[in-house]
Amino acid sequence: MHWRRNLSLGLIALGILVLIALGFRQPPRGVDLAAVHTGPLQVTVQEEGKTRVIDRYVISAPVAGYTPRITQRVGDSVRHGETIVQLEPLRPAALDARSQAAAKARVAAAQAALQAAGEQADATAAEATQAEAEYRRLQELSRQQLVSPNDLERVRAQAAASAAMQRSARFAVEVSRHELDAARTALQYAGGDTSSGARIAVTTPVDGRVLKLYQQSEGVVNAGQPLVEVGDPQRLEVAIEALSSNAVRIQPGMRVLFERWGGTPLEGRVRLIEPVGFTKISALGVEEQRVLVIADIAAPPQQWQTLGDGYRVDARFILWEGDSVLQVPASALFRRNDGWAVFVAEDGRARLRDVKPGQRSGLAVQILDGLKEGESVIIHPDETVGDGVRIAER
Repeated sequence: MHWRRNLSLGLIALGILVLIALGFRQPPRGVDLAAVHTGPLQVTVQEEGKTRVIDRYVISAPVAGYTPRITQRVGDSVRHGETIVQLEPLRPAALDARSQAAAKARVAAAQAALQAAGEQADATAAEATQAEAEYRRLQELSRQQLVSPNDLERVRAQAAASAAMQRSARFAVEVSRHELDAARTALQYAGGDTSSGARIAVTTPVDGRVLKLYQQSEGVVNAGQPLVEVGDPQRLEVAIEALSSNAVRIQPGMRVLFERWGGTPLEGRVRLIEPVGFTKISALGVEEQRVLVIADIAAPPQQWQTLGDGYRVDARFILWEGDSVLQVPASALFRRNDGWAVFVAEDGRARLRDVKPGQRSGLAVQILDGLKEGESVIIHPDETVGDGVRIAER
């Protein structure tokens, strides 16, 4: 009977010790978990920009004179050769030898500029023809699956850019011809007799729409004074003021998405990163070095026909992207020695594990080594979480 009594007392004492140990045992740490998963990932840079007409032309008075009221309004359509205003020349003083030589020199310079514009138009036409032929060749190879879709898209963008440059070169020829006519007119009428009431027709060099009126009311204007600005608002580009630290990561031909302009996101391509930066004061009063990045809108015109000159857009540059990327939330990673690590949830405990990160977006990080799909990691780990600590998901 004594051994039974001693056994009962021993079991009671053991139970008390177990209860005391459980009382002093640390409760599991409440943590937030996230699954390691595979999915699309994009590394982007977002900046603010605004649209602008690619080819815009300021029509100026060829000579000093008197202009009647200009009837066109901002937004009105104009055609190539359409008369903007009939300028009545003032009675000029007779030209001396030096002024006459200067007027002739301006005519010669305008002739040289017209010739140079013609040569440039021929060069851009050849480049556009070659780019179109290359695009058609890669289209055939793409049907045979001999080239990647990215290569085909790059060549298509180059062909579109070459065609745009060809159109701009043609406009430049028309403008140079218009400037030559203006220089000849200035030489012809300077020092002449205007008593007959002859008027000078100021015409527009290209098809487009009126973008700005510099002189609307009638009055005296000086030679070279701007009167009207015209351009084609259906030929837009986007100028983005990017931080210089972001601009060095942007390359010509890179994809860019235009968002928050009032419609669905538009696809675009970077055409030029200007090599000169400038200083701009931010809204917080901080000096920032910024670089102008020029991008073309690659989406069909019917998707953005309501956009105009000077409209605000948000540009999101796609620096890197992948369709099937092993990733975790960026808040799960922390520095450890010279590398990176995470806490993995295994059997109710936190296990420290070194990882090798790759590309980073704002909220997610690509994992190159150290984790497998389906595992759970602790996000926002604090100082109470350590290797082997018991955890419980909140």
